[in-house]
Amino acid sequence: MGLKIVFMGTPEFAVPSLKMLVDNGYDVVGVVTSTDKKGGRGGKKLLQSAVKQYAIKHNIKVLQPSNLKSQEFNAQLTSLDADLQVVVAFRMLPEIVWNKPRLGTINLHGSLLPKYRGAAPINWAIIKGEKETGVTSFKLKHEIDTGDIIFQESLPIGFEDTAGDLHDRMMMLGAKLVLRTVQAIENDEVVFYSQNDAAVTKAPKIHHDTCKIDFNDKAINIHNLIRGLSPYPTAWTYFEEGKLKIFKVKPFDEPTGQNPGVILTDEKSYIRICTKDGYVELLELQLQGRKKMDVKSFLNGYKFS
Repeated sequence: MGLKIVFMGTPEFAVPSLKMLVDNGYDVVGVVTSTDKKGGRGGKKLLQSAVKQYAIKHNIKVLQPSNLKSQEFNAQLTSLDADLQVVVAFRMLPEIVWNKPRLGTINLHGSLLPKYRGAAPINWAIIKGEKETGVTSFKLKHEIDTGDIIFQESLPIGFEDTAGDLHDRMMMLGAKLVLRTVQAIENDEVVFYSQNDAAVTKAPKIHHDTCKIDFNDKAINIHNLIRGLSPYPTAWTYFEEGKLKIFKVKPFDEPTGQNPGVILTDEKSYIRICTKDGYVELLELQLQGRKKMDVKSFLNGYKFS
């Protein structure tokens, strides 16, 4: 008799992992996901999470607790009688939830733990200029992202990779790692490894001010910040007519003799913003109230004051 699994996740990132378990014949007895949120045009339509949409299509029971400690939810979770819980891109769980199944709860994290513990590991790995990251499966315990490691798979980060690029590749690699982890647990072949606390780095939640570009920094650091926040939540700066979102730049460490933040442009084909050690050339941008576009299209309809 195979494992009975409860899957916990919300966004698109979690769906391939859930699909991988279903496609390989595992008995996913329930899905726990976020409550429906209002959105769409006018903000009046109730939007279901990507995980809920998949679960409904495959006739999997869906639980959407607003309070993970509530008696009602925990009674429902207990009734599913799962052997194992699998968490991918979900919120922090209380012990009453993660310690419920006989085999415990495993989590997929988007970094090579103990590096980049926290809410935004994909973004921060790029922002910090890493050339490699990966995915980690580990067993949950009290402190967030500190549990014993089961498996890890590394992933290279290219010079122009964005958070969006890395997200999509990591999503698929992570799904394979989830399957490998569940298979190892089922076959009683798991070896747990303690994390090295001396090697910990953090990946805190991204806030609005995190995304503001400081042109007093080096060009390469600005390049990394911009691609680490692209396509969402997006790096920004103030411009002549309001806020300017910047999705892609090319960095140059060639001194311009100008102060950081000075704009150089021929008003036809390029916009360059001076930095501490050179400049960044803007490639994709979006001015407040306008559509996202490449720089030539932007200059075709914009006149500097």
